Amino acid sequence: MEYLLKAIDIIIHLDKYLQIIISGYGLWVYLILFLIVFCETGFVVTPFLPGDSLLFAAGAFAAVGQLNILWLILLLFLAAFLGDTVNYWIGHYVGDRAFESHSRFIKKEYLDRTQKFYEKHGGKTIFLARFIPIIRTFAPFVAGIGTMRYGRFLMFNVAGGFVWVVSFSLFGYYLGNLPFFRKNFSLIVIIIILISTVPIAYEILRSRFQNKSKTAEVIDP
Repeated sequence: MEYLLKAIDIIIHLDKYLQIIISGYGLWVYLILFLIVFCETGFVVTPFLPGDSLLFAAGAFAAVGQLNILWLILLLFLAAFLGDTVNYWIGHYVGDRAFESHSRFIKKEYLDRTQKFYEKHGGKTIFLARFIPIIRTFAPFVAGIGTMRYGRFLMFNVAGGFVWVVSFSLFGYYLGNLPFFRKNFSLIVIIIILISTVPIAYEILRSRFQNKSKTAEVIDP
């Protein structure tokens, strides 16, 4: 519980933590950001790491000259691309055993939810998942388990990673110098997190509604 609260605090006050990292590590901040994005997209055990909010915050710091926006986009796109690639091949190696696993490191409910999302949207899942926390982490893993050829996965991986990194980074970059934005940074980050979780909430509610409907049909045919 303590680690969860700490993770929430870091995400909500990302501007303060990122400022500390930039001040304390200089150019090493690019490597730190690279590793965070790589791990968030590359390993199913780290879906809690900041993704959308981190890109947004980094873009905002680039707007005030503390980071270079071009280097930022290039490195974080590379991190997102490599992260999904590694995740795909891990899923390919693990195979269907992942769905039979009861490991406390892999939440089966996330795996099942991503599988349903994948069945509904097909290959587009790799692109769409970039904009949905948790699903973003599990989508390449599930694609590797399934029958998606790497060539097709690669196409969606490149397109999704590029659009995701560029859109959120530039969004933060162009708002970074606005006084209202600076005064309400934490609030805006919370709004971004809430908006990005809307698709997950919708899928959960829709799934539960469908299950209730099926149960009612069985009880009262």
